[in-house]
Amino acid sequence: MTKSIMIVGVGGQGTLLASRLLGNALLAQGLDVKISEVHGMSQRGGSVVTYVKYGESVDSPIIEEGEADIILSFEQLEAARWLPFLKTTGKMIVNTQCIDPMPVITGAATYPTGIIDSLVAAGANVVAVDALSLALEAGNPKAVNVALIGVMAKATDIPESVWLDTIRATVPEKFLDLNLKAFALGYNQ
Repeated sequence: MTKSIMIVGVGGQGTLLASRLLGNALLAQGLDVKISEVHGMSQRGGSVVTYVKYGESVDSPIIEEGEADIILSFEQLEAARWLPFLKTTGKMIVNTQCIDPMPVITGAATYPTGIIDSLVAAGANVVAVDALSLALEAGNPKAVNVALIGVMAKATDIPESVWLDTIRATVPEKFLDLNLKAFALGYNQ
């Protein structure tokens, strides 16, 4: 049986490091892992999504609507955009941070309010977390990605020690302590 995780956000949020950590942790468990990253206008703050499928044998990384066991969303509007992909029994972990898309920045649109409430009203099992505050507590706002990985890690059956070893093997030495702290803060939410 395969499982599916989607990591969604906007360019510059560190979704690619998050997907690398997830993929490496799954591989360390001896699982077959397929990853597909889609970069919209990621360099301009556009939508970024990573599909991760894993299990004993995986043919394709593509996740269809209603298939994701977990959606890890780095931003509220992206959570709303990808909600149709969540299984009815799935879990959505959402960073409460709002990042204005280009139409909001230019004044052509306003950022919607009440997104988390709307996700819950739609029946989603939502874990809302202020990952930016966790990252700041860890020492750097750019650690949002690893704080969110920490929150998500608790929802997987991968042992904490495997995640810690994966972070040590993946993150450059000069950022290691910061990322270990961000992971711990997320994991212990």
